Amino acid sequence: MASAPRASIVFALALGAASPARAVDTAPIERGTAIIDPAALRELDHGRFGLARIMAPGRAGDTPLDDRELFALSSMLPVSRALDDDFERYIVKHEAELPNESIGVGPGFAFQLFDRAQLHSPEVRFVLSGIVNRMDRAYVLDKSCGEIRLIYRLTETNAKAIGEAAVTPRLPMTLNVVLKAKGESGDGKMLTCAEIARRWLNAGKLGATGAALADQLTAPGGALASLGSENLDRIETNLQIAHAPKSATQHFRTDYLMKVFNYDEAAGVFAEAPMEDQIDRDRLLADADLARDFRAFILDPVHFAELDRGTLVIPDRFLLRSAIAPTPTGFAPSELQPAFGLVAGEDSAGRAVFSKEDIVVALVREAVLDTNLQNIKSVDGFERRLNDITCTGCHQTRGIGGFHFPGVDWMAAKPSNSTVVPASPHFFGDQIRRRDILTAFADGKAPDFSRGFSSRPQVRGSTELAGTEYQDGWGAHCYVSHENASENDKSFQGWTCAAGLTCQAVSPATRMGMCFVTTR
Repeated sequence: MASAPRASIVFALALGAASPARAVDTAPIERGTAIIDPAALRELDHGRFGLARIMAPGRAGDTPLDDRELFALSSMLPVSRALDDDFERYIVKHEAELPNESIGVGPGFAFQLFDRAQLHSPEVRFVLSGIVNRMDRAYVLDKSCGEIRLIYRLTETNAKAIGEAAVTPRLPMTLNVVLKAKGESGDGKMLTCAEIARRWLNAGKLGATGAALADQLTAPGGALASLGSENLDRIETNLQIAHAPKSATQHFRTDYLMKVFNYDEAAGVFAEAPMEDQIDRDRLLADADLARDFRAFILDPVHFAELDRGTLVIPDRFLLRSAIAPTPTGFAPSELQPAFGLVAGEDSAGRAVFSKEDIVVALVREAVLDTNLQNIKSVDGFERRLNDITCTGCHQTRGIGGFHFPGVDWMAAKPSNSTVVPASPHFFGDQIRRRDILTAFADGKAPDFSRGFSSRPQVRGSTELAGTEYQDGWGAHCYVSHENASENDKSFQGWTCAAGLTCQAVSPATRMGMCFVTTR
């Protein structure tokens, strides 16, 4: 596996100051849960996990699949059409809301669109930039033991010389190929979830890198040995649809378009699908009957407890099929927070789906039922959780731009010396929980699929993250406590900082902040 990412130092330097290193930094945080070794990914991309092998297994030859060929596949035609439709809707909406801000492809526009021609170019292709174990999502795909995600980054294939190194430019789009974790063992029998988990945990102990690691991962008994195109479940796309470096009305802004396409095996195509837990806020606020049904669903005692644990799966009828996530934060709340205005408050304009009394009554009921809620302990906790489970709400929390996994750039001249880590603080902070779930699977125990807020990892009793920006170290998200302890929000009062640091609010309007060195 890859050497330990010095993520705390890298992110701190990116913000202009150094962060203390982890007290014990002998093993990579992602061990057993992700593959991010650059040289190993290069070998896997050139071999059985090149996109051609996954998306077009019957295709002759082993040459890479460029974009012109990828989007010409019959299975990908619905994807191409859906993306075009979303681009057109985005342009129309932009022109209606910002008529004086030009929009188009190229530097001459205030809002510069992603060049869709790149999706049909022979000089651009998706390159494998990471493989991530998501067996922690087995509560959604229980019979499949969860998911394994192959993450591909859009990249120009013609290297350009920059300074002393040849660099292959990466483009702001990822293609997440989601595979069902369960596969055949090689003798025609299906692997158990326990065996799959053991293979991944064992992979985290391998000392090899590069081609040797790739060989061990794909050899019989290896973590990737049972995976292939037959495991296809869906693809997820995330692209920077537009950015505004020179807008007169917007400070630097970047919008990301996210979509999901389920694989229809019978038809052999990827069909546009609702995005998991991506609440259709506008439709709920406009449709009283739909809002009533959604309120009843969420406030149901069983579903309320699932929402608290982060394992709720919202029915498709309440969801969107595409979403735009703006970054950095600070734009229209309705875009930034899908749950904004669903709970009655100053900005709900009388259209809210939930009253504050609804939430208070639900909290009292859960206490009577002895549900032992972990995260939702207040009205603000409920609203944050409802936003947090959505795709856009999560991607805008502790992400790198609009991505949680930009991925490894092994096509760079010196990928191991890259100053950009392959994933966000949210990603690294969640690895303890994910590995704990793998360990439970491997030991034949019932996994605890619960998770904390995206801003604050669930540590599972581990001290591995203590003192880092993931938990309570420099740059960690925190809650500014009231002088009167009784006024502290119970949902967030445990978000404290390590010794020598203090929680400083990000703005006067909130008690949410970040841990920084105490000033006198």
